[in-house]
Amino acid sequence: MASTDALQLKALSESDVAGCMALSAETGWNQTPDDWALFMRHGTVFGLPDSDGRPVATAAILPYPDDFAWISMVLVTAVRRRARIGTRILQTCCVELTRRGLVAVLDATPAGERVYRPLGFEPMFGLTRWQGAVAGRVDGELSADTRLMSERDIRGVAAIDAAAFGANREFLLESFFQRAPHLAFVTQNLDGFVLARPGRIATQIGPLIAANEADAMALLRAALGMAHGPVFLDIADRWKAVADLLRQKEFTMQRPYLRMALDRSAPFGDPARTFVVAGPEFG
Repeated sequence: MASTDALQLKALSESDVAGCMALSAETGWNQTPDDWALFMRHGTVFGLPDSDGRPVATAAILPYPDDFAWISMVLVTAVRRRARIGTRILQTCCVELTRRGLVAVLDATPAGERVYRPLGFEPMFGLTRWQGAVAGRVDGELSADTRLMSERDIRGVAAIDAAAFGANREFLLESFFQRAPHLAFVTQNLDGFVLARPGRIATQIGPLIAANEADAMALLRAALGMAHGPVFLDIADRWKAVADLLRQKEFTMQRPYLRMALDRSAPFGDPARTFVVAGPEFG
């Protein structure tokens, strides 16, 4: 991969969150300061500082135990987008993860896919972002098979998630739960769950992990029934009935994503239990 020394990158800290938020807001993305802080506490955010020290480009890596790490937040301010800065920072992330012995994984937009394929990224499976709006609590949306998640459920939820996602990310699930406990639900037998979190412009639902489509739809109805206002969620394309449920609720497709990994096409974990992902920034 090409050298990135001339970029003079630095690892950003939580003191840089405001500058990172300005960059993601400029692009119209949904991240919050809590999201950026998670990358900095549990991973690395590479930044290209401007003369005033504020980042004009970023890319984040978030390692998950043992096998792989997520790459996301590849952002370049509008006036700097013609110098291949984003590609060069992405290459820096890949080199760092190879050094650590971790597979680089990401969720690519169609525009991003054209950049990532020449670098060796291979497709795993497709996703679609759906968007809509909900009006708040809907009586009867909580079925007999679902209940509100409690803090004592987190360890069990993390185990379910690890089996589906392919790595333990309890720190992430705990953060999501703390931000919006009223939007977190589990099945009564604790083999499925859904979490959601407030975003800058919309509530983001996900992850949603379940043993079957019926449980997934019950959990999704519960989360939608307690959300209010704009909602985003990223659904694995294989789940047609879940997409039909969203159409019934007047949700529309915003954009496709493609889960990709560097020199690997086999998914980690068990995609057959993954209905809604945590979002392209977290996997």
